[in-house]
Amino acid sequence: MKRLVVSCLLVGMAFNANAQNYWKKNAGKTAKVYLTNSKTNEKMVEKGSVKFEKLDQPKETDACIFVDPDFKYQKLIGIGGAITDAAAETFYKMPKDKQKEILDAYYGKNGLGYTVVRTNMNSCDFSSDSYTYVQDNDTSLKTFNVVHDEKYKIPMIKEAQKAIGKDFTFYFSPWSPPAWMKSNKSLYKGGRLENQYYQVWADYYVKFIKEYEKRGINIWGLTVQNEPMATQSWESCIYTADEEGAFLKNNLGPTLWKNGYKDKKVMIWDHNRDLIYQRATTTLSDPETAKYASGIGYHWYETWNNKTQLFDNLAETQRAFPDKFLAFTEGCKEQFDLSKIYDVKLGELYGRNMINDFNKGTALWTDWNVLLDETGGPNHVGNFCFAPIIADTKTGQVHYTYEYYYVGHVSKFIKPNAQRIGSSTNRVALTSTTFMNENGQLVTVIMNDTDNDIDANLWIEGMSAKLSAPAHSIQTVVL
Repeated sequence: MKRLVVSCLLVGMAFNANAQNYWKKNAGKTAKVYLTNSKTNEKMVEKGSVKFEKLDQPKETDACIFVDPDFKYQKLIGIGGAITDAAAETFYKMPKDKQKEILDAYYGKNGLGYTVVRTNMNSCDFSSDSYTYVQDNDTSLKTFNVVHDEKYKIPMIKEAQKAIGKDFTFYFSPWSPPAWMKSNKSLYKGGRLENQYYQVWADYYVKFIKEYEKRGINIWGLTVQNEPMATQSWESCIYTADEEGAFLKNNLGPTLWKNGYKDKKVMIWDHNRDLIYQRATTTLSDPETAKYASGIGYHWYETWNNKTQLFDNLAETQRAFPDKFLAFTEGCKEQFDLSKIYDVKLGELYGRNMINDFNKGTALWTDWNVLLDETGGPNHVGNFCFAPIIADTKTGQVHYTYEYYYVGHVSKFIKPNAQRIGSSTNRVALTSTTFMNENGQLVTVIMNDTDNDIDANLWIEGMSAKLSAPAHSIQTVVL
């Protein structure tokens, strides 16, 4: 196989302008390397260490990734995945020892370091049934209860919360208001929230928060509406940018604040990158609306109408609203096929999106279902998908896909409150991002999704360490 020679990966070592002095004092410093290599079937294996030695100016012909510690950007809120009805139902169908294994795999001391959990308010496609929390036409919400969630979802969320501890970051999203509040009188196929129910629906969010917090689950934030431009065969509801802004400004925002929930992080949009700039600039154009929004959420499914992800839209949105954080709130590989759960392309999909999302300013990254069964469900409309962990409820076997390991190369090593360091590349062969953890560790994630092995040097201010980036691999270098 052809081998490419790459002469540099410039990695920042400190947050301050004295980084150069740091290197002068620490010549010979080593960095640990962790590798997932599809060719050798190695998965997050520690590959020893690499040593830094003196190396002068890299040549223009060298393929390089540059990272400069003098340029510091967003801080990481956290990384995690959604505990939906489907994830929780699958979890409790597994034997007790497998349940513990799955919890440890995500949230345990030796797991992926997940700190973020998203869930659905009312049912979504990844529910076995459709449901809401009130009886029809109960505008007073006196019948509101979350008994449905107490069977599977709430217990699993509480298990995750216990394992995560103080960094637990939990938020929720609605897929649809109750059918009687909507223009089409259905949970499904879009429809709009009728004007006369704007306030009732805002009160509904508060009821949900209160019921979950009564059960000891602290809610960090919420999105206004999941995929507000998608008319789906499952639970969905349409808002234009102006309608979402009006609901947030006149109802949801004031209602949250009036009930003592000013601290809850409200995220608008919660849909694909294709329209994120238009939605943000329209919805947040009014300061009275913008004051209620903390972040802008997005998904990665714009490929239904594009050949690739539109990462540049994130950077443009972040430039327009530097005071709002960007949050990746959902993404998965659709069209489940059990025979393909060990395909490395699943992992590369995640690696490519995570690295580019962070490099464009994303502060929160949330995968879709943390767990699904051997069918890619349960899903009440047959919209079966992949998840990082697939649990075979018939055999009790737990399958770890490459999604799991590629996410882990980021989430296991980059901790909440880590700060991203400026970086760029002059080649497409290597994709990379770098963060500095609060304890001073510098973490660089490097992905090679090409068919060629790549020899590389990590280079910083005249010091370099040699490493190898095999074809179809991802690695994390910890300094």
